[in-house]
Amino acid sequence: MPDTQTITVPHLGGITASYRLSTPFDSSKPTLVLVNSFLTSAALYDSFFSDNALTSKMNLLAIELLGHGQTRAHKVEHWTYWDTAAMNLQVMEGLGVEKAFVLGTSQGGWVTVRMALLSPSKGYYRKKNEKKRAWTHYQHQVESSTANPFSKILGIIPLGTSMDYESERSRQLGCWQSKDALANLITGDFSAKNNQPTPDFAPSKEFANFLMEQGFGPDLAAHLHDFWYGELVKNYSGDEGRKRMRMAAINLRDRDGLHLRAADVVCPVLWLHHSDIFYDSESSIEPESEADKFSEIAYTDNLPQGTKDVVYSVPNAQEEIKLFTSSPDARLEIIEGGQHFLSASNPKEVTERMTAFVGKYAKHTVGSSL
Repeated sequence: MPDTQTITVPHLGGITASYRLSTPFDSSKPTLVLVNSFLTSAALYDSFFSDNALTSKMNLLAIELLGHGQTRAHKVEHWTYWDTAAMNLQVMEGLGVEKAFVLGTSQGGWVTVRMALLSPSKGYYRKKNEKKRAWTHYQHQVESSTANPFSKILGIIPLGTSMDYESERSRQLGCWQSKDALANLITGDFSAKNNQPTPDFAPSKEFANFLMEQGFGPDLAAHLHDFWYGELVKNYSGDEGRKRMRMAAINLRDRDGLHLRAADVVCPVLWLHHSDIFYDSESSIEPESEADKFSEIAYTDNLPQGTKDVVYSVPNAQEEIKLFTSSPDARLEIIEGGQHFLSASNPKEVTERMTAFVGKYAKHTVGSSL
């Protein structure tokens, strides 16, 4: 069980935000904020927190999204990913973290972009194709931005994500087909029956198995499967748990796209993505009985040849990295054999890349041993 703590922030009339912070916190080191994936928790990044070599180089701050882990909104039941981004920035402020890099997995990836948009680097602007001038200006602005309280995000590292809404365009590029199946869950299993409380609600094993296979892959070790099933049941049982699961699913299905906002991201971007997974449609075992309701997400044939991917595809990432036209350095790197939750399936490869990225850009802002 991760060693999480809570802090109260004012967004949405008051939120108890759950977080995990590596110790001891050292203000001379760069800080990396970690944002978890759908229906997981700060435990997604346990391997990072247990890596002494990593925590000797940077502070780690995992913040659980609204609807996830132990984070709770007190006044409202409706919120969006923008609210999580605003909450995260307030958590940073409350903990005295003036500047940070942000890494996020899947939904956490588009939260990193929202955080960058809500708290850009001070005064940065570049014209198209002026890369050298842009980088020089970026260095100057970052070095002189300590007086700007809104200048918090120094760089973002989205993992296995998408900048689009759940669009037909993304499906044609090989991303999952989820809208109908998620809608069925939102209006079915995740909804109240006749507007009555659901104290006996608990996530089904079928749904848990689907969720873990999509994120961690089909070969998840038994003890990790048991751990994440236990986490899902603990966090989302009862009427309050059902409400939070339903709202998290609505956020995922009905989120807004970021295509026209990506050009306003002015910090470096390192997008890490897993290689595409190929399914043999003739040999795939079709889900049965209760699991049928998830088949629209898990198995889809309306994909371009060679791009069958569990959630978000490489071709989609290759198109979308080009949208960050105001970033001084926007790169996409593919990790072969990785699963959708890259930080869990390939922690070594992710750690190597994020350490290099943070080290490159942190040296212009804070003391660093990277």
